[in-house]
Amino acid sequence: MGADIHGFIECRCTYGTLDEEDSRWHAAIDLDLLYGGRNYDVFGCLFGVRNYAGFRPLAEGRGLPPDVTTEVRDHYESAPDLFHSASWIGWDELSAVDWDEAALTHDARVHEYRYSPEHGWYASGKSFQNLDGRSEGDEWIREGRLMRVGRMTRREAVHEDSEWAPVRATMKSLADVHGAEYVRLVAWFDN
Repeated sequence: MGADIHGFIECRCTYGTLDEEDSRWHAAIDLDLLYGGRNYDVFGCLFGVRNYAGFRPLAEGRGLPPDVTTEVRDHYESAPDLFHSASWIGWDELSAVDWDEAALTHDARVHEYRYSPEHGWYASGKSFQNLDGRSEGDEWIREGRLMRVGRMTRREAVHEDSEWAPVRATMKSLADVHGAEYVRLVAWFDN
C-alpha cells in the first residue's frame, strides 16, 4: 500500500498589516492543487516518511504547529484513523538547506538505468532487490539495465524541475511578499 501526502501551505499575512504581531496565519493553498505525485524521496528527505534513501529528515514528527489554522486542523482531524505523521517546515528552513548534503546511508533500493544511443544511461527507476552482499557504489548489468547501489543527495531527491517545483515556487512567491519566516508547509500522510 502506498503513502500519499496531504496538507496546506500556510502564510502569515504581513503585507498591509500595521502590527506584525496582530497578523495571523491563513491556509493559503491546499497541497492537492499543487502536487499530485507520490515521491518517497521527497517524503523521506523532508519528513522522514518512507525514507528508503536514508536521509536525515529536515522536519520529522513535529505534529501540527500550535498556531495552525482552523481550516488545516479540521482537514487533518477529518480522518483520524487514516492520517498520520503530521509535521511542518518553514520556507526559511527550506531556503537554507544544503541541497548537496548526502543521505546518511546508501539507498535501500537499487537504482536502475536504461541505455539509449541518444542520451546514454539514464535513470529509469528504483526497486527493492536482494543486494546479495553488495555495497555502495557496486554496479552490475541485469536484463540490459545498469543496476547501482548508491547514496542520494537532497538535490536529487527534491530536484528543482520535478513535480515538487510548484510547491517550492508557491512558497517562494509568498515568502517574497510576506517574509520567509511567515510561510510554511503543513503536511501529513495516509497509507
